[in-house]
Amino acid sequence: METSELLKRVRQIEIKTRGLSNNLFAGEYHTAFKGKGMTFSEVREYQYGDEIRAIDWNVTARMNRPYVKVFEEERELTVMLLVDVSASRMFGSVNQMKRDMMAEIAATIAFSAIQNNDKIGVIFFSDRIEKFIPPKKGRKHILYIIRELLDFEPESKLTDIAHAVQFFNNAIKRRCTAFVISDFIDNGDFNDVFKIANRRHDMVAIQIHDPRDVQLPDVGLMTLRDAETGKQMMVDTSNPSVRGLFNREWLSKQEGLKNTMKKAGVDMVSIFTDEDYVKALMQLFNMRK
Repeated sequence: METSELLKRVRQIEIKTRGLSNNLFAGEYHTAFKGKGMTFSEVREYQYGDEIRAIDWNVTARMNRPYVKVFEEERELTVMLLVDVSASRMFGSVNQMKRDMMAEIAATIAFSAIQNNDKIGVIFFSDRIEKFIPPKKGRKHILYIIRELLDFEPESKLTDIAHAVQFFNNAIKRRCTAFVISDFIDNGDFNDVFKIANRRHDMVAIQIHDPRDVQLPDVGLMTLRDAETGKQMMVDTSNPSVRGLFNREWLSKQEGLKNTMKKAGVDMVSIFTDEDYVKALMQLFNMRK
């Protein structure tokens, strides 16, 4: 993408997604994603029903009557975006490609994080770690992330979600909220890595898919090409059994993905490229309240 066109797209996405985060997501994001712990606020005199464990014995000894420690939620978060940049994202049969929706959703979350004074970082992954942007704050950092979301060119076309989650879990030591944004087209096994990562962090899965990932159109003979492996197959889409088999395979994989996330305790939302992602994200945020 040429520099002038890229800057224009960055500005367009900034205006749209910052507006969404300001007007729609501010309260929902704040309540849906909690801080990473409790921090000491003050001491006050003991009241009936207070936890004995909360008594501050040093202050109690000085004042000759019991005082307890008061804690409040530590609101500042570290937010990580794990963004799939494999070749399957470069597909779209309706208004936009999966890549475009991924970029907008990631930018919206990033602006919501910054608005709440949270740090934001990104891991771009294929079947390898393509780029790691450590978490920071600030508008300049956000705009850098958006430029990369729009213009990043990966070295590999393949996908390995398990490797990306393992890298994230090793790289980010302190508890954070992590959004894995992908179409989840991956034949590998990532059951265990989500369970392990979700014990330390707050993992959220956002699946972006195209209607043609689910259902073939009835258009006669069609050559299907796997964007990641390059393999091609000629299929007769006018045959109802062919279209039915294609749809059943997708439904089976989708059910397996949902079960994986459920067992790992990971919240998940699936969004089609012809759907309103704002509504889907609002449902995700409200589900977590």
